[in-house]
Amino acid sequence: MSKRAGILEFAVLGLVRESPMHGYELRKRLNTSLGVFRAFSYGSLYPCLKTLVAQGYLVEETGPEIDPLAAPLAGRRAKIVYRLTAAGKEHFEELLAHSGPDAWEDEHFAARFAFFGQTSRDVRMRVLEGRRSRLEERLEKMRASLARTRERLDGYTLELQRHGMESVEREVRWLNELIETERAGRTQPPSGPDTDEEGGATGPSRGTA
Repeated sequence: MSKRAGILEFAVLGLVRESPMHGYELRKRLNTSLGVFRAFSYGSLYPCLKTLVAQGYLVEETGPEIDPLAAPLAGRRAKIVYRLTAAGKEHFEELLAHSGPDAWEDEHFAARFAFFGQTSRDVRMRVLEGRRSRLEERLEKMRASLARTRERLDGYTLELQRHGMESVEREVRWLNELIETERAGRTQPPSGPDTDEEGGATGPSRGTA
C-alpha cells in the first residue's frame, strides 16, 4: 500500500467510526473537515472503500433514499451506507496507537491530528514531540542552506525562503503550546496555526525545503 493510500484508509476508518455514512458524505467530510484531503482525487475514494469492505473492515448496507417520501425513480439504486465492523474498529485502534516517524510527516500528521480526540494521551504526546523534532531538524537545515546561499539569491527568492522558515517556526510554536497543554492535562488545545473558512484544519505548514 502506498503512503497516500494508507492515509486515506486511516481517515475513512476514523470517519466511519464516528458515524456510518455513504460515499458522498465521506467525500464531503474528507474535503471540508480534513483539509489535507483536498489534494486527493475522488476517484481514489471508492477503490479504497471496496478494499476496506473486502478486508472485512467495513460493511455495505442499503441506506434510505434522499427523500423517503418521494416515489423512487425507475432504475434508481438505493444508497450504500458504510458501517465499521468489529474488525475495522480493532484495526483503526491499532493505527491510532502507531506513533512512529511516518506519523510525523506533513500529510500523515495532519490526518493523525484530525483524530486526536480518539487517540490516547501518551500516543498524542509521542506524535506531537516527534513532529516537533522533525520540524526542528527541517528548520536547522533551512537556516544552514540560507546562510550558504544568501548572497546568490535575488530578493524574491530570499523572501520566499524567509517565508518558508517563518511557516515552520510558527508551527513549532504551535506544537510547543499543544505539548504544554497535554502535559498540563488540559482538555482544550490552543487554536491551531491555520484554519479554513469552514473551521477545518488546513494541515501543517510545509515550509520551503
